[in-house]
Amino acid sequence: MKIGMILDNTFPPDPRVENEAFTLIKNGHDVYLYCLDYSHSLAEYEIINGIYVYRQRLPKYLYSLSALAYTIPYYHFYLKKSLSKFVAKNEIQVLHVHDIQVARSVFNVNKKFNLPIVLDLHENRPEIMKYYAHVKSLLGKLLIYPSIWKKNEYKYIKQAQKVIVVTEEAKEYYLQKIPVNENNFYVVPNTVRKEFYSNYSLNKEIIDQYANHFTMLYIGDTGLRRGIETMIKSLEYLIHEIPNIKIVIVGKSKTDPLLKSLIVELGYENYVDLTGWKNFELFPSYIIASDIGVCPIHKNIHHETTYANKIFQYLAFGKPIIVSDCKAQAKIVQRYDCGLVFKDQDAKNFADKILTLYRNKNLVQKFSNNGKRAINEELNWEKTSIELNKLYDEI
Repeated sequence: MKIGMILDNTFPPDPRVENEAFTLIKNGHDVYLYCLDYSHSLAEYEIINGIYVYRQRLPKYLYSLSALAYTIPYYHFYLKKSLSKFVAKNEIQVLHVHDIQVARSVFNVNKKFNLPIVLDLHENRPEIMKYYAHVKSLLGKLLIYPSIWKKNEYKYIKQAQKVIVVTEEAKEYYLQKIPVNENNFYVVPNTVRKEFYSNYSLNKEIIDQYANHFTMLYIGDTGLRRGIETMIKSLEYLIHEIPNIKIVIVGKSKTDPLLKSLIVELGYENYVDLTGWKNFELFPSYIIASDIGVCPIHKNIHHETTYANKIFQYLAFGKPIIVSDCKAQAKIVQRYDCGLVFKDQDAKNFADKILTLYRNKNLVQKFSNNGKRAINEELNWEKTSIELNKLYDEI
């Protein structure tokens, strides 16, 4: 089948899109990817690892207008012509929409083609956008309405032939909210490909840098809702017993100045490394150099119904994980006995979990073995993507 994937962003990188495309190509399909280019610096067409990539060049101001995608229809009107041309030229047989932002454009264009549509919800966008700085600003409150995004999300879920979500919790959430056939839903988590933990190169400089530290690692976006402040504040209860403790944060966000100010205010400059964003190829080195992988995200509807990629990346290298009590990730820890769960935003409780692992090497080894076993046997992309192939076999 000729599958037309529609992405509301640049490509590469997008690990989920890439993983899904590779899986479908391996299963005998042709994947054509329509994506956006605001920089005008990328090729308008190229083949990347078997994916036929078509980039629609857009004016930079349209990136800002994308936040108004369900307030002012200009964003969708702008994409309509190029989307229609993409579908017709490549004789697309199935449309696979990545996330809700561009869904309106695709469903409108499809009135002409009447193709099956797969709606792939990477996240609960209407819920998580409530926490975005531009949505919370005065202008954002006047122009951007998460409630309207939610209304359209529900609308397109009902219109799609198939819907992909990343967790069972997300599936349960939508089934409770929308009168839709449960059999239309497929759960495809963002797990790791075996290549990630079996075919990598090590950066000796990173390994040596943290060799003499007890290191807790966080990889990913550092926005305040990610719980980085909880990690930093936990040092009050840790540095006396673990003087060589180090928090390593690989990632960035617009709120980094607030985190830096907090670190300076508390006098923890020697205990926290804010490395900024790093190349994906360096992730294995940072994970191997660490003692514990951390995912301290705050409880909200979005975080309760999704997995952060990082927890699977930590487990793949046998690192015990400490996660907040958001439902989906807490279930992973409990089901596979591979770490500890702390009370969201409770720095003292978080510190207690760190100390439990620091004091009990046997427990660390048990969690390490269980985590690696879970990844090898169940929580790898080759296993979890079976649902994706099943979906397309049914189409």
